[in-house]
Amino acid sequence: MRLMSFSLTTEQMRRREKTVTRRLGWDSLLPGQLLCAVEKGMGLKKGEAVKRIGVVRVASVTKEPLTKLLYDDAYGRAEVIKEGFPDMTPLAFVEMFCQHNKIDRARRVNRIELEHVES
Repeated sequence: MRLMSFSLTTEQMRRREKTVTRRLGWDSLLPGQLLCAVEKGMGLKKGEAVKRIGVVRVASVTKEPLTKLLYDDAYGRAEVIKEGFPDMTPLAFVEMFCQHNKIDRARRVNRIELEHVES
């Protein structure tokens, strides 16, 4: 089973509050595919093990620009909640995402909707 890291949203995943994630890459994902959600998948120190969060099923994958969160306020707010950041504005989320991934906000990314199937 393929691993997907949630190092920035580990607690949201553990609480099953995060049901959407935006990613660069992951272009080959298909609805129905199972993934093992982990705290950290890369950069593990020698002897350090992957910490499993649970299993998730891919519900849908769509490619969309990050700016879509900014054009429709209701959509943007709903998406930020699904991303696990209920207290963040869509603009703050887009800025955080861009800074973390070192990209421009006009970039198209994969919006991946997830279903938690196991903890």
